[in-house]
Amino acid sequence: MRKVFVWLFKWKGWKMDVNLPTNFDRCVVIAAPHTSNWDFLYSLAVFFHFKLPVRYLAKKELFRWPIKGIMERTGGMPVYRYSKNNLVDDMIQLFANNEQLMLAIPAEGTRSRVKKWKTGFYHVALGAKVPILLGYLDYKNKIAGFGPLINLTGDPIKDAEQIKNFYRSIAGKFPEKFNIEGLVLTAN
Repeated sequence: MRKVFVWLFKWKGWKMDVNLPTNFDRCVVIAAPHTSNWDFLYSLAVFFHFKLPVRYLAKKELFRWPIKGIMERTGGMPVYRYSKNNLVDDMIQLFANNEQLMLAIPAEGTRSRVKKWKTGFYHVALGAKVPILLGYLDYKNKIAGFGPLINLTGDPIKDAEQIKNFYRSIAGKFPEKFNIEGLVLTAN
């Protein structure tokens, strides 16, 4: 299955940015921009190519036939978006229980344009005391990969600006759906 994802990625004309940071065994990966269903397939191809043991969050509605098995085998964890739960605390505990964990989170929360990003990724990283790795899919240049590894300062304004500065030059499949200014972080 991994070979199929990587083959599809290359067949569609994509290239990978191979400048991976070092020492990122435990991190939260922002998956952005997220404007198309293709983002999922291309992101998996990158993780598979680099043999990265990623886990990712996806809406629970995707965990049904015919793709439930693929979602689970590729590291997917269902998110129950409409029930009261403490997902941030659950993810912090997941880091506490694992010496090696890359947790990919589509921070926008949907493929549609949003006024405000979901900020759970930030609170998970702060709570687990792990850095954030900036994953990206640049459709304009057909390049996917990872930007810098960010060690959070705990100052939400400075941390948000650092993330925004990286993503400002990245184009989603549907650029009008990507609102980088929707990233507004606040202290817990």
